[in-house]
Amino acid sequence: MARRTKSRARKMLSGRAFLDTLVQCPQCHSIDVVQYGKQANGTQRYRCNNLACPRTIFLLHYHDKGRLPAVKQQIVAMTLNGSGVRDIVRVLKVSSATVIDVLKKNNGPLKS
Repeated sequence: MARRTKSRARKMLSGRAFLDTLVQCPQCHSIDVVQYGKQANGTQRYRCNNLACPRTIFLLHYHDKGRLPAVKQQIVAMTLNGSGVRDIVRVLKVSSATVIDVLKKNNGPLKS
């Protein structure tokens, strides 16, 4: 039993045990989250195991501002208020390709 305690202590010192318990899903706030690989830039990816959660994969720190869910919602909201792509690019400081991609992929129900 002493060996088991030492291995757990080593895991906690390495940070992995703490990381697994502190990460929450930003959508459903569930703690049933596991590590799910890494991005090309080295950022850790996580997966929410809650079946009722609509968002399965997420990052804690997004490298690109245009990938943030809040920015995507702002793009859709600005479009519904009559702003053009160039206006959105200038105000939010994201690329025009990001704006167009978000508008193409937004096929769900609109929330106002």
